[in-house]
Amino acid sequence: MAEPPSDTLQKFPKFTELNDLVAEKVGGQIVFSTDDWFAVAENLLKAEDPLFKVGVFTEYGKWMDGWETRRKRKPGHDWCIIQLGVPGTISGIDIDTSFFTGNYTPKASVQAACLNADFPKRHSRMGTEATQQQMDAVKKLKSEDWETLLPVTPLNPGYKTSCHNFHEIHSNKRWTHIRLNMFPDGGIARLRVYGRAVPDWTRVSHNQILDLVAIENGGMCIGYSNVHFGHARNLIQPGRSETMADGWETARKPGRPSILEADSQGILQVPGSDWCVFRLGHPGIVVKIEIDTNHFKGNYPDSCIIQGCMINEDEESEALRTFDGPPWRTLLPVKKLSAHKQHIYGRNSITNCGVISHVRLTMAPDGGISRMRLWGHTSTQNKTTSKL
Repeated sequence: MAEPPSDTLQKFPKFTELNDLVAEKVGGQIVFSTDDWFAVAENLLKAEDPLFKVGVFTEYGKWMDGWETRRKRKPGHDWCIIQLGVPGTISGIDIDTSFFTGNYTPKASVQAACLNADFPKRHSRMGTEATQQQMDAVKKLKSEDWETLLPVTPLNPGYKTSCHNFHEIHSNKRWTHIRLNMFPDGGIARLRVYGRAVPDWTRVSHNQILDLVAIENGGMCIGYSNVHFGHARNLIQPGRSETMADGWETARKPGRPSILEADSQGILQVPGSDWCVFRLGHPGIVVKIEIDTNHFKGNYPDSCIIQGCMINEDEESEALRTFDGPPWRTLLPVKKLSAHKQHIYGRNSITNCGVISHVRLTMAPDGGISRMRLWGHTSTQNKTTSKL
């Protein structure tokens, strides 16, 4: 999305470039909530930004796009447990109080655990609270003793200039569940938990073909040229895109020629391009590629090219500044793209680059791509023995 005027913009920290591990789109789910009176906790995990509907009420009170509990009139505080869509490490949290101004939660904390547990069946309904039976069942997990990621911290009200409550998290542990505590009650619009998925690679055979760049397999975007309308990290989300907003879309190049020309293969000869770089979830060998322009009908790119390399994380900054030559090698040569279509490229279209750890997707000259899939198998080969 285009940025709002600077006087209304909160600065987003670097960790917000990472994947949201609790988003409902990646499988995040509320497994327990003490109270869902005004608005259910599931709203916390919505991908879209919060909305405000003037003058809209339900039988329980004002309609709000978030999780809002009743004004507590008994001892205790409200909390919920969220199962991460993909287990992983957490680098930062945003507790978004958008539009909760006189009813926002004044303080909150976040705890986490790595566990394999069954939860009572949840029925998400406004105007309800957890039953004593549900409370007793979840009490066995002793979630109040889980490790603290964010201690009790004051929150800001949900005005445009203060709604995002960003907190960096310093933990390298792998988590499966978090507990969000309200102190004592109130409303929170969205919860974003930014980090990187950490699959259990011991369960994956080296002969198994999987999407090496997918968010659930640990893929992550580490750099890009432009994300004006849609972030590049959307390329590795599960499933096909639902709308144009659910993809990577860049601004139009303002310096594009007045009259466009193409070469003998139909590739437009327009200066400039946009790019994004991904670290694969695991080094591997790519055998099939998918570039999907789903929903991009009047704004798809003319062509794309994919390069790959084998580097370690300390070398990423230099690789982001390098466009021609080592360490990058062509994985997928320039391909003409079409509107609203899944483009599949097999072994005959892919250059054998051996084991790679990173890829750079370049679109020319600009436009939108909804998904990128890099199907292949993992490799234990390290950088020093790489064919690159």
